[in-house]
This record gives sequence, structure tokens and C-alpha cells, in this order.
Amino acid sequence: MGEAKPENWIRCDETGKEMLSRVLSGRPFIIPAPPLHRLPLRLRNVVEISGPSNSAKSQVLVQAVVHFILPKEWAGIQFGGMESKVVFFDLDCRFDVLRLSQILTHRISETCGSIGQIAFDELFHDCMSRFLYVRCYSSSDFLSSLKELSYQIQRKDETIGTGLRLLLIDSVGSFHWIDRSNQLRGLCKGKNISPHSLQEAIVHELHELLLLQPLLVLATKASLFRTETPNEYQRSSISNSTGDRNLLFREYMPAVWQSFVTHRIQLHPSDELLSDGSEPIRSYTSDWLQPSVSIKDRFIVRDDGIFLT
Repeated sequence: MGEAKPENWIRCDETGKEMLSRVLSGRPFIIPAPPLHRLPLRLRNVVEISGPSNSAKSQVLVQAVVHFILPKEWAGIQFGGMESKVVFFDLDCRFDVLRLSQILTHRISETCGSIGQIAFDELFHDCMSRFLYVRCYSSSDFLSSLKELSYQIQRKDETIGTGLRLLLIDSVGSFHWIDRSNQLRGLCKGKNISPHSLQEAIVHELHELLLLQPLLVLATKASLFRTETPNEYQRSSISNSTGDRNLLFREYMPAVWQSFVTHRIQLHPSDELLSDGSEPIRSYTSDWLQPSVSIKDRFIVRDDGIFLT
């Protein structure tokens, strides 16, 4: 091997602009719809959206769906959408397709104004064709569905096709207590059924899926709060109408899931009611936990979507 000249090691083969263009084109930043807009996200990021019941977690997912399935441009009209396919895993079995239709209809009407019914139906159908819905009734059902999705992507199935960029899970901890109960029943019958092994298999399949197809993953998770302070509880600061209050939440998801998550945001309903037209409307707060962001956003949920206040 010949000797390399010292100047060859520091010779510039591309400019800074060319380097940034190369890096950002490979994994471009994604600016999601509020309240996830504070941090630029990338494909293969896994965002956990946690919060108690009635904290608008599912509404945030629906808002993200609409942002991704809307076109960037249609008939010369700028929509600013991602024009990407979305797969929604409904583990809670409570997905409201009418709510998705309502927000999508509002966005199309607001952007296009008054368009003919034929043109509206064409655009609406085009958007909904990018939305794939999967309902799961158990952890093993969820695991099987992930394997089937990977298989379809590998086969380049027409249903999946190209352009899949967003995977949503609502809610990732839905079967946690069922799996624990099944484990106890299995131990009584002499069977070895481990919820941990199931979660490991699910996370492994998700990891392999992200390697096969770069996706942004958004997963909701119900939070368990209390005011005591055992060792297994973590402290979290939540905003309400009277200021900041410290609450404690218990992390019940296994370590394999916790290490898989790259970003965490926590939602919480506020005690304060805001005036929106003639009726008061509840507001919500969002707080980025990982990475930590000092700014907390407040938002409301209206018929036409989520809006910051």
C-alpha cells in the first residue's frame, strides 16, 4: 500500500452546502402538525405520546393522519401535506373514522373554497386511499399484523405500494394488563407465557420494519398518575390553569419499549375553559419530555382539528 500524502486527508471533496443537501435528502426533517411541531422529526424516529384519559391523544394521531395523506399540491392549489401513505394500528378498537372524515373535509373545503362535488369527491377519495387501517385484538394479533406488513412491503404489494411514511399505534399499552392476567393463568396451568417476550418480539419486529421501510412512528400510551412517591414512579411537571404542579407517573411499559422510543411528549387536559365562539371549550397542554423543551404549548380541539392558543 502506497504512502498517502498528508494533504489528501484534509482535501475537501464537497462543500458544506453539498454535504447538507446530501444528508437532508437522505433523511429529511418532518415538521408534524401541532402540537408535535416543536421538534423536527425524521423517518425512523419513534414518538411516544402519553397522557391520562381524555387528553386528546387520539385526536393528535388523527391530525397527523390528515397532514400526511393530504397532497402537497392539487390542481395548482397548495395544501402543504406530505402526500404519503399511513398505516394505523388500532389496539384500543375505538378509532372514529367519521372524525377523520370531518377534519379532512374541513381542510379540503378551507383550502379549496367552493369546488364542485365531483372534484371534491376525487380529492377526498385520493387522500383516503393513502390511509390503511388495521384493528388488533391482542398482542399476538398485533405482532402478526406487523409481520404481515413487513411481508407486503417486501413483496411490494399493490395495497401498500410506495410512499408509506407514517405508522401509528393507538394505544401501545392496550394489552399490557390482559397479557399479565394471561401470564398468571398460564402459570397456574403450568404454561410459560411471558408478556415481556411478547413485547420483545413486537419491538424487534418494529425495528426490522423500520430498517426495511423508513417510517415515522407515533404511538399513544395511557399514563398512570398518582401523588405518592415510590421509587418506581417518576416526576413530571404538568401545567394547569393555576400554574405548574408536580405529578408522578408510573412507567409500566417494559425496558425494551422504553429504549426503543426516541422522543416523548406528554399531554394533559387543563382545568381552564377557553371561549371559542358562543361555547366554552377545554384546553390541553403539551410538554416534551425527551428531549426536554422548556416551552409548553396549549391547544384546543375543534371540529376542524387542533389549534394552538
